[in-house]
Amino acid sequence: MKRIESFCVNHDLLTPGLYLSRVDGDAVTYDLRMVTPNAGTYLENDGIHTFEHLFATFVRNTEYSDRVIYVGPMGCRTGFYFVVRDSISKEEVIALLQKTMEFIARYEGEIPGASRIECGNYLDHSLEKAKGYAASMASVLEGWTPEKMAYPA
Repeated sequence: MKRIESFCVNHDLLTPGLYLSRVDGDAVTYDLRMVTPNAGTYLENDGIHTFEHLFATFVRNTEYSDRVIYVGPMGCRTGFYFVVRDSISKEEVIALLQKTMEFIARYEGEIPGASRIECGNYLDHSLEKAKGYAASMASVLEGWTPEKMAYPA
C-alpha cells in the first residue's frame, strides 16, 4: 500500500505548534500539535474528550462555522486535526485557534454535548485537563505566523 503523507513527517523533529498538514481540493488539514511526539507525555483521554467537545462547539459557533469540516484528536494523543475549507486564510485559522484556546482555558460550566443522550462515553471527561491543555497551547500559539506552519525538515 501507498504510505500516507502524515507518516512521512519526521515526528522526531516536531514540537508543539500549528502546522499545515495537507490540502485536498478545497479541504485544508491543520495539525494542532499539542505535545512533543514520542517524548513520554501524552494527552489523556478524559482531557482530550472534553477539549474536543469545547473545540468543536466553539469553532462551529463562529463566523467560520460553515467552513469547518472536522475537529478531532490524533490517535497518538499528541494533538488534533482541524480541517477547514480553503476560503479561511492561514492568518484567520491562527486567530481562530488562538481565540479557541482562550475560550477553552477560561471555560466554566457544563461541558457541551456531555450527557448520556448526546455522548457515547459521557463519563470520560475532564474540564480541568482540557483547560490546562488549552492554556499551554495558547502560549505556544502566541505570535504564531503562517511562516511557522511548515513542518520542520
